[in-house]
Amino acid sequence: MMLKRESYLSTNFKTRSDEGGKRFIEGYFIKYGVETELWEGFYELIEKEAVEKALDRNPDVRALFNHDSNICLGRTGNETLQLNSDNVGLFGVCEINSADPDAIGAHARIERQDVNGCSFGFFELGFEMVERTDGTILKKVTDLELLEVSPCTFPAYPQTEIYARKKSYDEYKKEELNIRKKILKEKLKK
Repeated sequence: MMLKRESYLSTNFKTRSDEGGKRFIEGYFIKYGVETELWEGFYELIEKEAVEKALDRNPDVRALFNHDSNICLGRTGNETLQLNSDNVGLFGVCEINSADPDAIGAHARIERQDVNGCSFGFFELGFEMVERTDGTILKKVTDLELLEVSPCTFPAYPQTEIYARKKSYDEYKKEELNIRKKILKEKLKK
């Protein structure tokens, strides 16, 4: 069973309006190659190719506020959310619904910089593990299913907080030990 995960980072969202009075928020929802420490000695990063595969598979990604499905700011399916992958990360532009008080409030919070973080919800579909010379392990997410992107209030500890992981810390440590054993066995075969 795959469990939805969320990953957080600080960002510099910007707000703007066009000549017709439409309001927008824009910024990077994912940055490629940025390591997040999941626990001591275990790091994860998102590969560009993983996100690009996800965008090809899912033509209808949502922009939510604080991962709240009741506050949908936009979606790629109706083109109120535009997501583009570049060499830095996944950049998004979301048109705010002027008839939605929650969306207007989200825009105002971002404009005033009360909200300056972002996150994305995903299912991990593939990864590569690397044991580094300092003994730490780096997990590179090589494939994922992107469900949603979210401006969020609390990315305060982007390098240490990962929410919506249903496994306990002990289960992850056990997984890490199994990965280390597998890497060691492969080294011994050589």
